[in-house]
Amino acid sequence: MNLEKLSKIAIRAARSAGEVIQKYMNADVKVAIKNNAGSYAAQVVTVVDKECEAVIISHLQPSSRAFDLALLTEETEDNGSRFKKEFFWCVDPMDGTLSFINKEPGFAVSIALVAKDGSPYLGVVYDPSRENLYHAIRGDGVYKNGIPFRMKRSNDHLSYFTDRKLSDTPRAGEIENLLDEKVENLNLNGRTEIPGAGAVMNAIHVLENGPACMLKLPKKESGGGSIWDYAATACIYNELCLQASNFEGAKLDLNRYDSTYMNHQGVFYANL
Repeated sequence: MNLEKLSKIAIRAARSAGEVIQKYMNADVKVAIKNNAGSYAAQVVTVVDKECEAVIISHLQPSSRAFDLALLTEETEDNGSRFKKEFFWCVDPMDGTLSFINKEPGFAVSIALVAKDGSPYLGVVYDPSRENLYHAIRGDGVYKNGIPFRMKRSNDHLSYFTDRKLSDTPRAGEIENLLDEKVENLNLNGRTEIPGAGAVMNAIHVLENGPACMLKLPKKESGGGSIWDYAATACIYNELCLQASNFEGAKLDLNRYDSTYMNHQGVFYANL
């Protein structure tokens, strides 16, 4: 498997989708609702999501044929090919659609290459608002705009990045207790809540603003984000030796058989 070649393909695909998003960033875009479970943020979809996905697939399809790769994308029904091939592309054409609709930063293109066992081998994230591209190749580190990425942990407080405010989050008390415990253990000067972005950009914000974290509690109901919300950033975190795990600290289930949702085990990302 030529990971270097595949990473270049994924980077071109992400940048091309970013150009589509930038074309619509100041336009009024019609919003539709998908017929699936989860939060409102998970249900909204626009023509931009669809156009981005088509552009990305046009880049990835030749490599899928050449390297016998499966394909899982947010806006196309899961055909189960990810369980039959040794690797699959995992695509979120525009994570953070709600932020995009509200004309706020917090959306991004996310493309990953994941092995059948759920291990991420490539991760590409493009932030079209700031024109920053992050990518990681397993065993070869993390890059931001082509330059090796260096983390900063310069804050004296804990930053908690989240898609929705704690006041609107079920079991908020459990989350607050966990965050307060981290603050105490790390001897930090309190915590700051920063809501509004999608899962992909929240993971990037955690990288850029340590000490910081984001999380999803396990729950019975479908939701908690999907495989494509975490696959690319999990690769980036793995290369930086940072925690990108389920809520209990074990490996993320990035090729779940019974669903694409992550609610069964929850999610915890940390740069502490």
